[in-house]
Amino acid sequence: MAKQTKYHLGIEVDRLTNSIFNTISGDSFPTDVHPVSKADLKTTTRKSGWLFNWASEFKMTDRQVFKLTIRNNPEIVQGLLSISDYNDHYYLHLIESAPFNLGKNKLYEGVPGNLFSFTCKSSWDKGYQGFVSFTSKTRLIEHYEKTLGATHVGGQKMVIFPQEALKLIKKYFPT
Repeated sequence: MAKQTKYHLGIEVDRLTNSIFNTISGDSFPTDVHPVSKADLKTTTRKSGWLFNWASEFKMTDRQVFKLTIRNNPEIVQGLLSISDYNDHYYLHLIESAPFNLGKNKLYEGVPGNLFSFTCKSSWDKGYQGFVSFTSKTRLIEHYEKTLGATHVGGQKMVIFPQEALKLIKKYFPT
């Protein structure tokens, strides 16, 4: 079994939109989320600019790793997340935008919001009413409260409760 890790989420939610937004052209693109494959791990390495060891995360038996891509372009990974099913909610271990989606010169905005929303929808679909928990870096607690509607429940723990989860789900997955 791979070594267990505990991360404090440190990604900023730059934009809440039902797609991802190209910062150069202003165009928006619909997205899809799929499980990560071993082939994807070859392009999501530290050597290629990713901050975390996703191959290690992928090996952990208690976790599922997913990728965000632009619809009809599944080869280019826009972002990644790692979650665990805790039988009454999902726990979000790790989330990361692709290296080209970071900083002031990022190519696309909206990646983190898409991934948080996907986690809420996965929780909802599993019958957990959208409950999602995660551990935040201290400096981002207020940011997650404002952007995601997450609730600070003590220490660095945060929870997205059903009412706020439903808002995110409706934003990203309109029916």
